[in-house]
Amino acid sequence: MGLTKQYLRYVASAVFGLIGSQKGNIVFVTLRGEKGRYVAVPACEHVFIWDLRKGEKILILQGLKQEVTCLCPSPDGLHLAVGYEDGSIRIFSLLSGEGNVTFSGHKAAITSLKYDQLGGRLASGSKDTDVIVWDVINESGLYRLKGHKDAITQALFLRGKNLLVTSGKDTMVKWWDLDTQHCFKTMVGHRTEVWGLVLVSEEKRLVTGTSDSELRAWDIAYLEEIEDPEEPEPKKIKGPSSGIQDTHEAEDGALETSEAPEDRILTCRKAGSIMREGRDRVVNLAVDRTGRILACHGTDSVLEVFCILSGEEIQKKKDKKMKKARKKAKLSSCKGEEEDLEVSVEMTLQDEIQRVTNIKTSAKIKSFDLIHSSQGELKAVFLLQNNLVELYSLSPSALTTQPVRASRIAIGGHRSDVRTLSFSSDNIAVLSASADSIKIWNRSTLQCIRTMTCEYALCSFFVPGDRQVVIGTKTGKLQLYDLASGNLLETIDAHDGALWSLSLSPDQRGFVTGGADKSVRFWDFELVKDENSTQKRLSVKQTRTLQLDEDVLCVSYSPNQKLLAVSLLDCTVKIFYVDTLKFFLSLYGHKLPVICMDISYDGALIATGSADRNVKIWGLDFGDCHKSLFAHDDSVMYLQFVPKSHLFFTAGKDRKIKQWDADKFEHIQTLEGHHQEIWCLAVSPSGDYVVSSSHDKSLRLWERTREPLILEEEREMQREAEYEESVAKEDQPAVPGETQGDNYFTGKKTIETVKAAERIMEAVELYREETAKMKEHKAICKAAGKEPSAYVLEIFKGIKSSELEESLLVLPFSYVPDLLTLFNELIQLGSDVELLCRCLFFLLRIHFGQITSNQMLVPVIEKLKETTISKVRQVRDVIGFNMAGLDYLKRECEAKSEVMFFADATSHLEEKKRKRKKREKLILTLT
Repeated sequence: MGLTKQYLRYVASAVFGLIGSQKGNIVFVTLRGEKGRYVAVPACEHVFIWDLRKGEKILILQGLKQEVTCLCPSPDGLHLAVGYEDGSIRIFSLLSGEGNVTFSGHKAAITSLKYDQLGGRLASGSKDTDVIVWDVINESGLYRLKGHKDAITQALFLRGKNLLVTSGKDTMVKWWDLDTQHCFKTMVGHRTEVWGLVLVSEEKRLVTGTSDSELRAWDIAYLEEIEDPEEPEPKKIKGPSSGIQDTHEAEDGALETSEAPEDRILTCRKAGSIMREGRDRVVNLAVDRTGRILACHGTDSVLEVFCILSGEEIQKKKDKKMKKARKKAKLSSCKGEEEDLEVSVEMTLQDEIQRVTNIKTSAKIKSFDLIHSSQGELKAVFLLQNNLVELYSLSPSALTTQPVRASRIAIGGHRSDVRTLSFSSDNIAVLSASADSIKIWNRSTLQCIRTMTCEYALCSFFVPGDRQVVIGTKTGKLQLYDLASGNLLETIDAHDGALWSLSLSPDQRGFVTGGADKSVRFWDFELVKDENSTQKRLSVKQTRTLQLDEDVLCVSYSPNQKLLAVSLLDCTVKIFYVDTLKFFLSLYGHKLPVICMDISYDGALIATGSADRNVKIWGLDFGDCHKSLFAHDDSVMYLQFVPKSHLFFTAGKDRKIKQWDADKFEHIQTLEGHHQEIWCLAVSPSGDYVVSSSHDKSLRLWERTREPLILEEEREMQREAEYEESVAKEDQPAVPGETQGDNYFTGKKTIETVKAAERIMEAVELYREETAKMKEHKAICKAAGKEPSAYVLEIFKGIKSSELEESLLVLPFSYVPDLLTLFNELIQLGSDVELLCRCLFFLLRIHFGQITSNQMLVPVIEKLKETTISKVRQVRDVIGFNMAGLDYLKRECEAKSEVMFFADATSHLEEKKRKRKKREKLILTLT
């Protein structure tokens, strides 16, 4: 019996080289009691917290596998809500950095997140056109709001009322009454997608941004503000069909009748438009916490800032205009009498919302956020398209002055995609090069230790000794850099076209280059006299040239330096003798050009990767193809052998890195993590580390562990992952007998909820056996340390609050009668009354028809009715007693310290009561 070949597992070690990814939004967060200093930035599947003052990364919120699409801090600044590409939402604590709560209800990417004023509810909008309101404290969904026909772009809670306003790409703005969970008003005044909206002027005005250059303003009037009962009442008209009709004053002063039932809650009338300077669509529209500063930007690099005047400022401006108009009218009057002239002045929307200034950033803006610092300074932070974060500050006393760039986070990443990677010989330094810069990273600390400007880099390597690096550029130049000083030592015109590939010779005395000018050139290192110093410096000189018939895409030396492999544009790989440059072999079989290749350490095998998605393994002795592997779902971009082995890695445009065994032709493992196509990778000389770069701007470090990898277990894990994916893609179970189940049900079927339902079924089966064989199971349960009923309760308590309803929905009805009996028993004991009542009411709601039609369950329901009412009353009495005790302690503290606690909350409650009374009085007068 032969021995099984053992492999070692590679795992993800770190993500670096990324400042912020483009899909999410940047937000200010409050840490250590400081405002305006820290920002949260999406970074692929993680969230980075950056210190703007020091330019350092201070916290990483480890996320799920999906990419982050939306961020929203809580009003108290202690938590951060994060939305993901798969529709899930996670609540992180900014104190500990841990994700405590996860919500799963959407089927597509999260596009909008917004807390209410107190932070107890969270509204989420998604590309699946649904809006879900979540109870953050209870960790469960409240209701799902359906009505939009396209992706949601924004959702906002109103502070004074239990209303929600949402906008979508379906050109609609919808108003929702959260008491009844229905849409009572739809605004259809837009002709294109509504990309953002904000509430200003104490929530009496709505500003929307669309795909044109206008910002539309809408005046909002609530029911109690439309008509004050204390003022003279206008004429009321009673419609024959729709009952009561609301009346409101039209712009010309006449009474206008509206029969629309949605106007009974509020009316929305267009106030006008503000023209933006940008001609493209609005990307983001935001307002600061005070509601005074409004800012928006399009797809360019300009942020337009507006100032919203208060009522007093508008009145002062109106008086000033009136005084000026009277003076002008008096001068133009022929009589010149001192009598008062009647002059009317109209205030336009531009007088109320004034343009302040424009902030020009260094690149296109992807998202921004506004905040007032502790010194009262307005700060605007930007996440730019080129992997950059910039902070600008505006003086509150002089908003019209030119904004000042306060800080910038740039050193932690490249401005464009990294196209080449290399390891130093000691595995410590990592080189990455992009279209404009070279960066040297410390592998252990992941800090950038050197940045050098360059041309568009395509290939690179460390010169032996690790003191210099050589870069091949898109213009065909060789650039030689000194790492100690960071200076460009020499630039050589090597090729007439792009220099696609470099290969260091095994004797480390030179290297070979291949370019788009159909030539392969050989170079040797040499020391030349430096003009600026007495010491000699490193240089290179060309020794030989091999001219070919096609463009050269890749070159590679054999380890014994006897053979040279050259990949050509005609889809073949030709092997030449190094000493004589005579042709030896031609490897043909790929349908598209070979982009990457590598030769094993012993010179026995050569592996080629092509744009046809295949990897072929060849023997270098006769040029025979040992195996053709379908490696990736898209082009194979890079291939490299692990030193001193026949294992090799491939990277593809399908966002995956795969490890293969060239002897057994087996796929060993897949490294997933990148969210865009992978451009290149590098394997360290020791084989312990792999670094990769992608179009998502991130560099990822993978580390070889000591954990053995068994292929059978890996295949089993892959099958489980496919099963979980299939479960997630299944249709949601229907809610039987529920006409409004869609609004009530907010969860989503996941593998976790299926497992939770299985645990409930196992516990119920144990409970059944316990009731049938009491004596035997008493002994078993005593050995386990728990009674069966208590065990079932522990199972329910162990299920996440956000997954409870979904788990009960998956449960077959055959388990429901036993659960009802069990709930009656546990509620009588007073155990977790709130949890059990929540489960009970949900089961009654979804199985109402079957339960009421079953005569055997009637006595159980009657008992549950009595038990539930009495126990809930007891819980309510306990809560009332505790509230009374807290109220007494509050009065005692107020009497001692003479400080009024909760003054704002009390006044707010009294204001709500007063408005409710006015509304009831108005309804009575109308009827």
